[in-house]
Formats: sequence, C-alpha cells, structure tokens
Amino acid sequence: MHAMKRIVILISGRGSNMEAIMRSMAAEQWPAQIAAVISNKASASGLQTAQAAGIPTKVLEHRAYPDREAFDAALSAAIDYFEADLVVLAGFMRILTPGFVHHFQGRLLNIHPSLLPSFPGLDTHQQAIDAGVKLHGATVHFVTPVLDHGPIIAQAAVPVLEDDTEALLAARVLQQEHQIYPRAVRDIIEGKVWLDGDRVRRRDTSTH
Repeated sequence: MHAMKRIVILISGRGSNMEAIMRSMAAEQWPAQIAAVISNKASASGLQTAQAAGIPTKVLEHRAYPDREAFDAALSAAIDYFEADLVVLAGFMRILTPGFVHHFQGRLLNIHPSLLPSFPGLDTHQQAIDAGVKLHGATVHFVTPVLDHGPIIAQAAVPVLEDDTEALLAARVLQQEHQIYPRAVRDIIEGKVWLDGDRVRRRDTSTH
C-alpha cells in the first residue's frame, strides 16, 4: 500500500474542480487526502465547501503583500507547512512567479479551459467562438513558468456548436473538466503519470 499522499488545492472562487476531486477521491478511495485548501480571496465560496468537509483552509490575500514575489514566498511557505506532495490549481487566478513554479516543479498541476496550446489566458470560450474552431475543450498540464503552457497530462475535446454562446460552451467544457481533472490527479497520486524533464511519462497499466 502506498503512503497517503497529501494534496493542497489552490482556489480563488467556488472551486468546482476542487469539488469534483473531493467527490472522486471519496468515491474511489484514493490513497490520498486533501491536506488543505488555500485561497487568495476570503470571499471564495469554495472555502466553505472545504470547511464543511473538515478540510483545513487558509486565506492569503495577495493585496496584503508588496509584490508578487512576497506573496508567492508566503504561499510557498503555507503549502510546505501542509507538506504537500501535489499542488492542484483549481481556478486559482494568480500568475505564479518562476521561483514558485520551480520550487514545486513536477508537483504543480493546472487545468485550463481550452485545448492548449490554443487560447491561453482569459476568455478562452469567446476566443474559441470568435476563431470559428470546431473543437474546443480543456487541458490538464504540469505548470511551467510560461502561463498556460507546460507538459500536457490530459485533454478533453468539446464540439463548438453553431449557436453556441460563451456561457453554453463554458458549461459543456466545465463538465469535461470535472471528468479529466480528478482522473489526472489520481494517476499522479498512484504513480502512473509523472514529469520527466519536460515530458509527461506514463506507466502502461493495461498489462495488470
């Protein structure tokens, strides 16, 4: 049996991907626990969700720090305090400094609502509609110092329909996020997927 792995989840809002991970973890009995949920906003409703589930929470208001480096240093210290094996960004709306990213290299995951490398940054669903692409989706990736870039762990494709609005497309993509993010986290927890340099390696488990 593996030792229990400790996950720290970072949120800025309702944390729907955090909830999806919590649900999968409970249903599938992962060898893991959520050690803490940390938010850069006291108003993030996901904090109540975590507290209701008995998960420790912490708020670090980025406005309380003089600059990005100071905030990231405090965030890094908080994550290390909870002894995180894996740091999961679930709608954490802060651009992280290279120093922070390097500190957690290979242990830092993000989900982005597009098929990267297309449409990095914000407003991805409107970008996809405006570009006229037929396929949009979501990407789970290891975080590197370049925003919305980094070795890809999993992707899900969602068709863009003729009369899609940003809200309709976003809702369909979010459903897929809730499928692929827990699976990716579980694969890493169970040692089936890992970062090797700048490549994602995968152990073939079909033989078991």
